[in-house]
Amino acid sequence: MKNVKFLKCVLCGREYLPEEVEYTCPECGPAGILEVLYDYEKIKRGFFREKLVEDRNHSMWRYRPLLPINDNSPLPPLHVGWTPLYPAERLRKKLNLKNLFIKDDGRNPTASLKDRASAVGIVKAMEKGAREITCASTGNAASSWAGLAASVGLKAYIFVPETAPQGKLAQLLIFGAIIFPVKGSYDQAFDLCIEASGHFGWYNRNTAYNPYLVEGKKTVALEIAEQLGWEPPDSIFVSVGDGCILSGVFKGFFDLLSLGWIERMPRVFGVQAEGAAPLFKAWKERRPLEPMEPKTIADSISVGIPRNGVMALRDLYRWSGMMISVSDEEILEAMRILGREAGVFGEPAGAASLAGLIRAQKDGLIGENEKVVVIITGNGLKDVSAALQAVRMPEPIEPTLESVERKK
Repeated sequence: MKNVKFLKCVLCGREYLPEEVEYTCPECGPAGILEVLYDYEKIKRGFFREKLVEDRNHSMWRYRPLLPINDNSPLPPLHVGWTPLYPAERLRKKLNLKNLFIKDDGRNPTASLKDRASAVGIVKAMEKGAREITCASTGNAASSWAGLAASVGLKAYIFVPETAPQGKLAQLLIFGAIIFPVKGSYDQAFDLCIEASGHFGWYNRNTAYNPYLVEGKKTVALEIAEQLGWEPPDSIFVSVGDGCILSGVFKGFFDLLSLGWIERMPRVFGVQAEGAAPLFKAWKERRPLEPMEPKTIADSISVGIPRNGVMALRDLYRWSGMMISVSDEEILEAMRILGREAGVFGEPAGAASLAGLIRAQKDGLIGENEKVVVIITGNGLKDVSAALQAVRMPEPIEPTLESVERKK
């Protein structure tokens, strides 16, 4: 990791060399999450925008000098990143916006943005010689971790709340993961996973607990900037659970700003479901985070204790970001609009970002001339039961043309 200067605790500010610490700050414990900081002057000397024009590796690894991995580390074979950024013309017209783009990260190998974090995590696990790995998740991070693990032959132990959607559990089982469905919440599964990884020596991917995951997630921001010709959008909308993806978006644009590749930061909107909105409430009231009992159809962001909350709030305040909360009804409506106007099938957490944009428009926070990007973090096939709540299943008809005529 020649370009990494040190890891810095977001609580106490202590700095560590990468070889001195594995997960969180030794002084602050699990709450002391670490941020990876880079030597941008060093990176500038060998990494240029012009180089990327000639780079035919259209994946997240095209940004390798900005990732915390060794030069000679093997990479997993699955193609992660460089997902499409669609100019959503019909959706733009419906919402009366001049420039609207959909970043469809449901096109990653296991159908979610979490593959970006898992790819970096797998490289770090292999660098340490790990053969067994673990994580806790509401579903997407788990299926992502298991899929990437299967691609390189690592054994995955996964902790999920027993309410995790069947589609995501099916992915885990197909990938050969050992699943522990926990009788409790995601937060309880998270704590049990950390306890188990310490006891059994499994390499742990848990959000925020592992400092390298934000670095994988930030590649979505690097791609957006490059796909827009290095002219950042005015506003970006992304759904928020633990806050790791939110910080990743900020970090990606901060990297580019530090390199002089862009001239300004975009305004980032984090979107939470009303039934799981501890970050929104802390941001709105300018107070410390308070846990809540999460309840939302958007299982991927159904988080009551945001593990990356301190960093996420810091980033929101530092870069004048904003938080929005939306109801489950707004999320279901956004799923319908996204599918019918843009042809993109988003799971509830993925479509929550669009619901946030629609709410922001109603609240007068977005102007019609702004360039806006909506990040769809996961594919709708991950949670078909939720999708069926957004639509009405038709009644069967008789096999006659008359029946078709009456129905059409």
